Amino acid sequence: MAEVACDDRPLVFEDLVRWVEAGAKPKSDWRVGAEHEKFVFRLGTHEPVPYEPQGIKALLEGLTRYGWKPVYEADNIIALERGMASVSLEPGGQFELSGAPLETIHDICEETGGHLQEVKVVADELGIGFLGLGFTPTWRRDQIPFMPKGRYKIMRDYMPKVGSMGLDMMFRTCTVQANLDFGSEADMVAKFRTSLALQPIATALFANSPFKEGKLTGFVSARANVWTDTDADRTGMLDFVFEDGFTFETYVNYALDVPMYFVKRDGRYIDLAGRSFRDFMEGKLAELPGEKPSLKDWADHTTTLFPEVRLKQYLEMRGADSGPWSRLCALPALWTGILYDSAALAAAWDLCKGWETHDHERLREDVARLGLKAEVAGRSVQDVAKDMLAIARQGLKRRNRLSGGLVDESGFLSELDEIAASGITPAERLIELYNGPWAGDAGKAFEAFAY
Repeated sequence: MAEVACDDRPLVFEDLVRWVEAGAKPKSDWRVGAEHEKFVFRLGTHEPVPYEPQGIKALLEGLTRYGWKPVYEADNIIALERGMASVSLEPGGQFELSGAPLETIHDICEETGGHLQEVKVVADELGIGFLGLGFTPTWRRDQIPFMPKGRYKIMRDYMPKVGSMGLDMMFRTCTVQANLDFGSEADMVAKFRTSLALQPIATALFANSPFKEGKLTGFVSARANVWTDTDADRTGMLDFVFEDGFTFETYVNYALDVPMYFVKRDGRYIDLAGRSFRDFMEGKLAELPGEKPSLKDWADHTTTLFPEVRLKQYLEMRGADSGPWSRLCALPALWTGILYDSAALAAAWDLCKGWETHDHERLREDVARLGLKAEVAGRSVQDVAKDMLAIARQGLKRRNRLSGGLVDESGFLSELDEIAASGITPAERLIELYNGPWAGDAGKAFEAFAY
């Protein structure tokens, strides 16, 4: 039987709301988490790397020398844990660091740098390299190996039923993400609305995926474009977040209406793709007759929602392409500067509060194609990005979290400032290389931009 609520009764709606609400923390306890994914390839050939032999499994095993503890599914090592940080695998072998919740961007950069140094030592022994782009530049989907994780088999079988590009999302994309806390329901609402509205601006600043199968796609973020037709039930800009009366309960109701993928029982994934969590709450699933969910089932379900900003017991910023080491710390710096300073949060909301509902989804689509040249409410995305960065910089300065060298966190925005000032996305720099010295060979990215 499934676990039940702590007082030994089946879960009810209010338990789900309380689970989300339990994430609220006093400002003194707010932390920042950073995540990034990277493609794993064979040095020399640029081919994707299988689980084994001498592949992803060996890479995970090699990292255990640094104190990482292996996590298994059946007999396969599928992740690593060290303290509150983890290393995990995406469906096509994309290698992900999910960092610990840390106090400053200086700490995040130290953690990220240490991780990249560790994986490089092990990868060099295996003839493996890593690439940070939003979409693999050359690989066909049928070339990419499948990782041995049960949840991914369920997703792989379900995705083609609900969108045309879900499998591309699973196997051919990489992202960088920032996770931030909230202090109350009102604070969550303010942060959710502002970050969701401005998420496409971050997409433009980080746009870094113009290629698909060696050719130009017409998009500066092929990754962002993939999300426009992955699964409408669980993606997008969530219009209800901008409506009066948005609360924890509103989001829980949305999450309940997103079809399930699975539950996990005795280490095994049970395929419930397309089933209703509401029916599960009532014990009406034919696959689990009479059984009702635990809070762990609910927590798992919330990880299968993929909007541009996701609420769990914290807020996840999900709009950016992966990129080079120099930009991995810029994303958490950007959102920390905006969301963790009250004056910055208010100023950022002023940038976007007049945007109409239809502006949000259109902007999300336009930045995937046009980047900083897109427009919203009569302004260029470039100009909004400049304002957004200026607000974030002031927020970081007021935070005044200093490194050992007595430098604040605002320096982590420098590369984004340069992108915004030029109006040229990283993807457009790649296109210049493709049309120039690379002579139409997108595979050169594996050499020019490997970690």
